[in-house]
Amino acid sequence: MLIHQRTLGKEISLQGTGLHTGQDCMITFKPAPVDYGYRFVRTDIENCPEIPAVIDNVVDVCRGTTIEFEGNKINTTEHVLAALYGLQIDNCRIEIDGPEPPVMDGSSIHFAEALFSAGLVEQEEPKNYLVIDETIEYHDSEKNVDIVALPLDSFRTTVMVDYKNPALGSQHSGLFDLETEFLKDFAPCRTFCFLSEVEALANIGIIRGGDLDNAIVIVDKKLSDSELKTLANKIGVDSSQLTLGENGILNNRELHFKNEPARHKLLDLIGDIALLGMPLKAQVLAARPGHASNVEFVKQLKKYADRNKLARKFQHEKKSGVIFDINAIQKILPHRYPFLLIDKIVEFKLDEKIVSVKNVTMNEQFFQGHFPGNPIMPGVLIVEAMAQTGGIMMLNGNDNINDMQVYFMGIDKARFRKPVIPGDTLVIEAIMKSRRRSVCQFEAKAYVRGDLVCEASLMATVVEKNN
Repeated sequence: MLIHQRTLGKEISLQGTGLHTGQDCMITFKPAPVDYGYRFVRTDIENCPEIPAVIDNVVDVCRGTTIEFEGNKINTTEHVLAALYGLQIDNCRIEIDGPEPPVMDGSSIHFAEALFSAGLVEQEEPKNYLVIDETIEYHDSEKNVDIVALPLDSFRTTVMVDYKNPALGSQHSGLFDLETEFLKDFAPCRTFCFLSEVEALANIGIIRGGDLDNAIVIVDKKLSDSELKTLANKIGVDSSQLTLGENGILNNRELHFKNEPARHKLLDLIGDIALLGMPLKAQVLAARPGHASNVEFVKQLKKYADRNKLARKFQHEKKSGVIFDINAIQKILPHRYPFLLIDKIVEFKLDEKIVSVKNVTMNEQFFQGHFPGNPIMPGVLIVEAMAQTGGIMMLNGNDNINDMQVYFMGIDKARFRKPVIPGDTLVIEAIMKSRRRSVCQFEAKAYVRGDLVCEASLMATVVEKNN
């Protein structure tokens, strides 16, 4: 894979109509400096606001991926972003004089060919790859969607679709080399929908720019001549232009590839992965993906990236099975002897879950008085260890960690099940239940040899330190 970042050699423009909004617009791709990423710029709005193409800015996934920043939106970003990501371009300013990029033919090929013709320029800074070194999974049982990222020192992705519809059937496709396969095998693959969906989509007004040239319509139901005429009126075409087709595609349109729908789903997945904000080294396997599931999967990748970024910041020596050792913990928490009550962090999912370990020895100073001849760890200190564990989970979501501190606001439902004595290893699991601005609630449980010894519900807030 490429080592250095890429941008364009010169600017280039295309013009067309947005698929969902139906508005004509001009889109211009421009070179950008290193670490700029992808940013849409609405030139039709006063002061030309920028809308960074990042996962945190996704606001809608209905038939496309819409992003918004400070009240300014861009609809249907995936085909543009797929073209940029597929050509391994890292930095690009995308100026657009409307709310949605032009649909062109419903694929990424026009964008990709334009970008390629503008020239791809290598920049001085290295690419900031997200390297996956553990399995990351997304599962939606209701929609029967599975997406998984596996460790791999390159980028590959495989997509399987199965709509349980005889008009389409089951299909799969795989991309193994962006450099050689993207432009010719995936960029030309067009968006598609079922005939049964077209009328509903037209009724809610989200395919105002759709026509017979920018989408594949798969015939999954029979229509009478009168129903076909009604449909033609709804989508604004002459009814004489519509035929159900003998190949299962409206108007007998030919597919670019036998599995073009599966390839387009892979293209959409790449466009949504681009919202991660960094190139990915992983093997991505997706079963029945869509924009909603893609976005949730990329959010998981983003949390993994944030966790790794923070781990690199505080944990300078990589240790097997350890996220943060005691040296890293002391960079994060202000606590010191005799009140630093956790030794290491062994599991950490940003804003979700954290697991710490406290090795309890007879050298603990509190055993001198609690109790002579019958040493038992005070319950209040077990709760404090829980609080410190949760505090790391909260502080690690903050870029200005050295200026922040956690204050606990409440402890509820504390229960002490078994005594903790010298020689025990205390394993503490804290799970985030809610986070609103700076206030968090989490449930914590402490175990010794798999047995629950203590549990509590805690509330805390993150505040700036008093200087």
